Amino acid sequence: MTPRRELPAYGGQALIEGVLMRGQWAAAWAVRRPDGTLYIHTEPLGGLYRYRWMRFPFLRGLLSLADALWLGMRAMVDAANQQATDPKERLEGPWMYGSFLLSLTVALVVFLWLPMAAGFGLVRWWNGPLWLAHLLEGGVRLGLLVGYLAFLGRIPEVQRLFGYHAAEHQTIHAYEHGADLIPEEVARFPAAHPRCGTAFLLMVVLVAVVLFALWDPGTWWGRLGLRLALVPVLVALAYEFLRWTWKHRSRPWIRWFIAPHLALQRLTTRPPDREMIEVALAAFRALLDAEERFRSSSASPAS
Repeated sequence: MTPRRELPAYGGQALIEGVLMRGQWAAAWAVRRPDGTLYIHTEPLGGLYRYRWMRFPFLRGLLSLADALWLGMRAMVDAANQQATDPKERLEGPWMYGSFLLSLTVALVVFLWLPMAAGFGLVRWWNGPLWLAHLLEGGVRLGLLVGYLAFLGRIPEVQRLFGYHAAEHQTIHAYEHGADLIPEEVARFPAAHPRCGTAFLLMVVLVAVVLFALWDPGTWWGRLGLRLALVPVLVALAYEFLRWTWKHRSRPWIRWFIAPHLALQRLTTRPPDREMIEVALAAFRALLDAEERFRSSSASPAS
């Protein structure tokens, strides 16, 4: 479905028993506590989005991703703490954020190194051409992404998270199409959305195939170092391509680029129940109210 009106590109993410919604001026999240009550938090977005450099292509992608990771991590921790029935179960302290950054770093290295080792190792064993090594590396990286998402989708707790992910998408779809923001209407919309972070991950994997093949240092450490150094470039290119496809989404041939993104989201979404949709709606309504409160009359967000 194509939205019938041009609106701000609202987004969000699933949380533990909750949903985060992010706008142009504010962020809001709603979480269902174990006792059934709803916890709602709102906050203004930082001044980062009002700076002129957020209008610069490529740079804005890096800044947006860094901010989204920080915001998403804080919201996820807050949501987890809302489930704690004992103060000792709360996630707090610098060590928690340090462990998150360490896990992210390890995952990044593994996601870069394993496909490279597999692709170049197989080609060396076969005595094949260099281009085949890069192609195999990309195929293994794509397989790791799909396999990991498929594995996560078999875990019951993650299935609930994926249900909230779908509820977030359906709520944004309903708003963009001018539908009534009630559970019955929201449930009619697709669980996949073209601006989803899953689409971003897929685009990073595909762009990496081309970018990593442009120059080969010839050594294992040189290749790994180059891939780590090119991560910001991958992020920037993937971000700009997704912005471009969203801007031109009404063109029929653009739908061919969007189709794989939507297909991959079958792995990261599950049909939400009514309570999940109610949580997503609560977060979105809180966001709309917060957008009005925090909007500045003297500055405009980056487009």
